Amino acid sequence: MTVTTLTLVDIEVLAHDAGLHPEVCERLIRLGLLDGPPFAVDAASQLARAARLRRDLGLGWSGAVFACELLRRIDDLEAQVRRYNREG
Repeated sequence: MTVTTLTLVDIEVLAHDAGLHPEVCERLIRLGLLDGPPFAVDAASQLARAARLRRDLGLGWSGAVFACELLRRIDDLEAQVRRYNREG
Protein backbone atom coordinates (compact mmCIF):
# COMPACT_ATOMS: atom_id res chain seq x y z
CA MET A 1 0.00 0.00 0.00
CA THR A 2 1.34 3.42 -0.91
CA VAL A 3 0.60 6.58 0.99
CA THR A 4 0.45 9.80 -0.98
CA THR A 5 1.08 13.07 0.75
CA LEU A 6 -0.67 16.12 -0.64
CA THR A 7 1.29 19.35 -0.70
CA LEU A 8 -0.90 22.43 -0.38
CA VAL A 9 0.08 25.91 -1.54
CA ASP A 10 -1.42 29.39 -1.52
CA ILE A 11 -2.49 31.37 -4.56
CA GLU A 12 0.76 33.31 -4.93
CA VAL A 13 2.78 30.10 -5.21
CA LEU A 14 0.20 28.59 -7.52
CA ALA A 15 0.22 31.66 -9.77
CA HIS A 16 4.01 31.67 -9.92
CA ASP A 17 4.13 27.97 -10.81
CA ALA A 18 1.48 28.45 -13.52
CA GLY A 19 3.21 31.54 -14.91
CA LEU A 20 0.09 33.65 -14.35
CA HIS A 21 -0.82 36.73 -12.38
CA PRO A 22 -2.63 35.92 -9.10
CA GLU A 23 -5.70 37.88 -10.28
CA VAL A 24 -5.97 35.63 -13.36
CA CYS A 25 -5.76 32.59 -11.09
CA GLU A 26 -8.47 34.02 -8.85
CA ARG A 27 -10.69 34.56 -11.89
CA LEU A 28 -10.23 30.95 -13.04
CA ILE A 29 -10.99 29.72 -9.53
CA ARG A 30 -14.18 31.80 -9.42
CA LEU A 31 -15.15 30.22 -12.75
CA GLY A 32 -14.84 26.78 -11.14
CA LEU A 33 -11.56 25.47 -12.52
CA LEU A 34 -10.19 24.63 -9.06
CA ASP A 35 -11.41 24.13 -5.53
CA GLY A 36 -9.57 25.85 -2.73
CA PRO A 37 -7.74 27.51 -1.05
CA PRO A 38 -5.39 25.95 -0.14
CA PHE A 39 -4.52 24.34 -3.44
CA ALA A 40 -2.74 21.14 -4.40
CA VAL A 41 0.64 21.94 -5.89
CA ASP A 42 -0.29 20.18 -9.16
CA ALA A 43 -3.20 22.61 -9.67
CA ALA A 44 -0.78 24.97 -11.44
CA SER A 45 -0.81 22.67 -14.46
CA GLN A 46 -4.59 23.05 -14.74
CA LEU A 47 -4.30 26.83 -14.62
CA ALA A 48 -1.53 26.81 -17.22
CA ARG A 49 -3.63 24.55 -19.47
CA ALA A 50 -6.56 26.97 -19.29
CA ALA A 51 -4.27 29.87 -20.15
CA ARG A 52 -2.85 27.97 -23.15
CA LEU A 53 -6.33 27.11 -24.41
CA ARG A 54 -7.35 30.74 -24.12
CA ARG A 55 -4.23 31.93 -25.92
CA ASP A 56 -3.96 29.25 -28.60
CA LEU A 57 -7.64 28.81 -29.44
CA GLY A 58 -8.84 32.33 -28.75
CA LEU A 59 -11.29 31.18 -26.09
CA GLY A 60 -12.61 33.38 -23.33
CA TRP A 61 -11.81 32.43 -19.76
CA SER A 62 -15.17 30.68 -19.34
CA GLY A 63 -14.61 28.73 -22.55
CA ALA A 64 -11.13 27.73 -21.41
CA VAL A 65 -12.49 26.47 -18.09
CA PHE A 66 -15.21 24.52 -19.93
CA ALA A 67 -12.64 23.02 -22.32
CA CYS A 68 -10.48 22.00 -19.34
CA GLU A 69 -13.45 20.26 -17.77
CA LEU A 70 -14.16 18.38 -21.01
CA LEU A 71 -10.51 17.36 -21.33
CA ARG A 72 -10.52 16.16 -17.71
CA ARG A 73 -13.63 14.06 -18.41
CA ILE A 74 -12.00 12.58 -21.52
CA ASP A 75 -8.90 11.70 -19.48
CA ASP A 76 -11.10 9.99 -16.85
CA LEU A 77 -13.01 8.02 -19.49
CA GLU A 78 -9.80 6.91 -21.21
CA ALA A 79 -8.43 5.72 -17.86
CA GLN A 80 -11.63 3.74 -17.27
CA VAL A 81 -11.36 2.11 -20.70
CA ARG A 82 -7.73 1.16 -20.03
CA ARG A 83 -8.68 -0.40 -16.69
CA TYR A 84 -11.59 -2.23 -18.31
CA ASN A 85 -9.35 -3.59 -21.07
CA ARG A 86 -6.74 -4.80 -18.57
CA GLU A 87 -9.35 -6.54 -16.45
CA GLY A 88 -11.39 -7.87 -19.32
